[in-house]
Amino acid sequence: MPIVPKLQIRPFDVADTAPVITLWERAGLTRPWNNPAGDIERKMQVTPELFLVGHVNKGLVVTVMGGYEGHRGWANYLAVDASYQGQGYGHLIMSHLEERLLALGCPKLNLQVRAGNSAALKFYEAAGYVRDDVVSLGKRLISDDDSGSHRY
Repeated sequence: MPIVPKLQIRPFDVADTAPVITLWERAGLTRPWNNPAGDIERKMQVTPELFLVGHVNKGLVVTVMGGYEGHRGWANYLAVDASYQGQGYGHLIMSHLEERLLALGCPKLNLQVRAGNSAALKFYEAAGYVRDDVVSLGKRLISDDDSGSHRY
């Protein structure tokens, strides 16, 4: 059995910005109507300690942007570098986020998966997440692009 390098998880630091955005782009998480740098800037204003990154041998390999507003926790931007997938790093960082949320008294963690992303659905289901009987709605209050698009 191969030895899996140890994952070091810590809160995001501004110096992580470029590697995080690169990882998100490689993982296919960014969209033209979402500015990842803007998302990071906004996140740093609200519970920044829940924005987690994981490093292996000084290289950033996994991220998750957690949130909690006192009612529900949220997970966004879970990304694992392709060369590190299947080694448990996604589950480790999600468990770390769950522990932090639980310590804050968070009763439930919600997340959204883009329609058609069956690999992500399988990942979350294997981690104990179940589909809620809800419809996700969104309303863009600030446009992150110049096209005037109001997609989510």
